[in-house]
Amino acid sequence: MNAIGGLSGVEKEYIKKHHSHDPAENQCTSLLIKHIRAPLPLVWSLVRRFDQPEKYKPFVSRCISQGNLEIGSLREVDVRSGLPATTSTERLELLNDEDHILCVRIVGGDHRLRNYSSIISLHPEVIDGRPGTLVIESFVVDVPEGNTKDETCYFVEALIKCNLKSLADVSERLAVQNMTEPINPM
Repeated sequence: MNAIGGLSGVEKEYIKKHHSHDPAENQCTSLLIKHIRAPLPLVWSLVRRFDQPEKYKPFVSRCISQGNLEIGSLREVDVRSGLPATTSTERLELLNDEDHILCVRIVGGDHRLRNYSSIISLHPEVIDGRPGTLVIESFVVDVPEGNTKDETCYFVEALIKCNLKSLADVSERLAVQNMTEPINPM
């Protein structure tokens, strides 16, 4: 989703504050939004685990991390078969528990995503009278030789959509198990 049109004022504000990328000529950038029917603390407990992306990312089969979840920590991710990749080396750029923001940069691996950086931010919202979470994920990446910006964005967006759907599924299943109380009981 490249266009800002059709978004609420609050969504536009979050995007302006946390998701500004300055792509070079040979790069593409985009962002996706997901509304999750689970409280922010629960969703953040999954997202913030830089060392355990396999908890909700379906394309990750294994992750070995180095460091103590501090900026600069690295993880080596094994990618499930079916994608044009086998491994990805990723660096934690930002982990902000107060504002619920995680930024990751790919620094190596066996794939075509060069100079890839993503920002994911979580924001509280109310969905059908219950605590929910607005998730915004944006990225910037080099366009590989032989591909167009549209093709590259489409591919990365498809991966992120799968990750966000899985994050919603896992979070909502856990929320139902915890039986979150309505904010405004009737």
